[in-house]
Amino acid sequence: MTSSINTAAYVAGLMAIDKTTLPADGGERFNRLIFARSPYLLQHAENPVAWYEWSPAAFERARSESLPILLSIGYATCHWCHVMAHESFEDEEVAALLNRYFVCIKVDREERPDIDDFYMAVAQALTGSGGWPLNIFMTPEKRPFMAITYLPKRGGRGMSGLMELLTNIATLWRQRPDMIEKNCKGIMEALDSGRRQVGNESAPDITAITEKALQTLKRIYDPTHGGFGSAPKFPMPMYLIWLIGQGKHLPHPHPNPPLEREGIFSLLHEGEGTLQMALHTLRKMRAGGIWDQLGGGLHRYSVDQFWLAPHFEKMLYDQAMLARVTTDAFLATGEPFYRTMTEEIFTFVARELQTAEGAFCSALDADSEGVEGKSYVWDKSVIDACLGSDAGLFCLFHAVKEEGNFEGETILTAPVALDDFCRRHRLHEDETSERLAHCRAKLLKQREERVHPLRDDKIITSWNGLMISALATAAVTFNKPEYAITAARAATFVINRLRREDGRVLRSYLNGASDVPGFLEDYAFLAGGVLDLFEATLDKSWLAEARALAEDMLNLFRDSDSGEFTLTGHDAEQMPTRVSSDHDGVTPSAFTRTAHLLYRLAWVEDRPELLDFARAALGGILSDMEQNPLGHLGALQLLTLLAADPPTATFSGDTSSPEAFALNAALHSHAIKDLIIRYEKGPSPLSLSLCVPGTCYPAVTTIDELNRLLS
Repeated sequence: MTSSINTAAYVAGLMAIDKTTLPADGGERFNRLIFARSPYLLQHAENPVAWYEWSPAAFERARSESLPILLSIGYATCHWCHVMAHESFEDEEVAALLNRYFVCIKVDREERPDIDDFYMAVAQALTGSGGWPLNIFMTPEKRPFMAITYLPKRGGRGMSGLMELLTNIATLWRQRPDMIEKNCKGIMEALDSGRRQVGNESAPDITAITEKALQTLKRIYDPTHGGFGSAPKFPMPMYLIWLIGQGKHLPHPHPNPPLEREGIFSLLHEGEGTLQMALHTLRKMRAGGIWDQLGGGLHRYSVDQFWLAPHFEKMLYDQAMLARVTTDAFLATGEPFYRTMTEEIFTFVARELQTAEGAFCSALDADSEGVEGKSYVWDKSVIDACLGSDAGLFCLFHAVKEEGNFEGETILTAPVALDDFCRRHRLHEDETSERLAHCRAKLLKQREERVHPLRDDKIITSWNGLMISALATAAVTFNKPEYAITAARAATFVINRLRREDGRVLRSYLNGASDVPGFLEDYAFLAGGVLDLFEATLDKSWLAEARALAEDMLNLFRDSDSGEFTLTGHDAEQMPTRVSSDHDGVTPSAFTRTAHLLYRLAWVEDRPELLDFARAALGGILSDMEQNPLGHLGALQLLTLLAADPPTATFSGDTSSPEAFALNAALHSHAIKDLIIRYEKGPSPLSLSLCVPGTCYPAVTTIDELNRLLS
């Protein structure tokens, strides 16, 4: 696609081609990827490399011709995937070498996270790191012997390039099969050994692990700029959620202060420091270039420690996870800043990632017109021309200067809070806010006329589950039923359109559902989001959906003998060996979300056996938790929940009315930690009964009665 500068239009054009007349190998213009649904694979459909999708045909050819396999894994909005494609996979010289000596397979990691997880574990075992594009050299039996990420076509400064590497591997394959076999055997043994070590479980010391996690976060925390570690700096939402959950809540503007449940964390609360690490990080991200100051939403990470210059991708899961963080921050503080931040995320998602049918697409690319970030950066002269007399105020607030702050242009930031800015410059805050909002709207409208970054239109089940959860939680937190309606539309689409006739949940959808069975994360994230919808709306049909998804999940992913869960269903393709434990990353651990879902359903539906299943779901990660607590903060939080009975709120009567939603929102405004929402059939008038361990209180029917009770 070297001739195309508008990737979105290019991919759309490939999707529209009538492929019924093309031969199986794609013909003269295309390779086999022209038949793919994935935008990432379609981006490579005109490569001279004879790519295959991951398929029996590719492995059969490798076996029959005794050829090694190059497996290249990436995703549609991956900047360095684009760079390697342009430098190498679009190059005739590279393609000739690959086509002669290798069978080449392309995989979209978002479609096949099982393949990506396994071979990423290989890369990390071999090199100590990973990333995308991930390029694996392996045998026709799927056994890997080498892993690399980005590599230029030609080497330099004593380092080999891709051409040299391919030549060397082709020679080794023919002349030294013993060396290839030795590498394969060593890698597989290392992966098996790592899995066995993870299996040596013992009861964890939750207090000690919590203290270790807290001290580690304090050590890597950046007190000046917020966040954790140095460049590149990621938002790390799981860190923030955990810190907010363990921190001491601030004085609250609600009628009553939030209720705290006593537990092992009481000894760790030292003032507000734990909470403030998270709040300071959120404010610094919101002020920086990692936040889209015009359109809202979060870019993927910052290449510097100041949150200034982002990697410009926008991922659905980042928006969902940060919206959950900012909702929690609002509950912990009552500060409107965090509510506004949440609302701006949802506004961006609705405008740029939501389909007409209500589901959510996976991502926006970093690049447009072949340049990373081109859609988002500004020249001051363009701003001046667009805003006229308001340009001075806008440039002062958003730190826009003639020389720019990024390669001669400007990434918009907001380094000073509006109230401080107005005090410094003796401006009226409401009037200034209105003028700045008008400026941002004008610039956003002008930005919309630029070539848009590619939107990856894949609808991924698990990521939609995260966004459904974020919307449902915000709906009841902010008393905004329209968020619940949006969440319900997405849930309805996924439940109706991403299922086979036998009810099996599928991984993704683009111009039809894929044939890839859903993974544990798809079931756990979707069921968790649907259960959040029940909690927000009190609509019992969502509880029934969550129950059904959980039952299917138990049947497909749980070993009935050991109780252990697997990331891939028993009915799906298996990788050569299981890799080590799942952990929290940019999205939560599938094991932890599974356990949390089962824990909640156990209390919602009075099914104590699900508590044992929840503990078993965490079984494979306990030993790793002691060594790497920051990778398992969700599990650490859940183990604490499993150690005590939660507070419960039981609704009965007619819960379909606006009054019921308002009563539920009032209940959530009190920020009762770890609250379980239940429903019992009862007489028609709406009522709510609140219980805490050891005590149940008289039922209430109005918000005033609830507020008096909780005071």
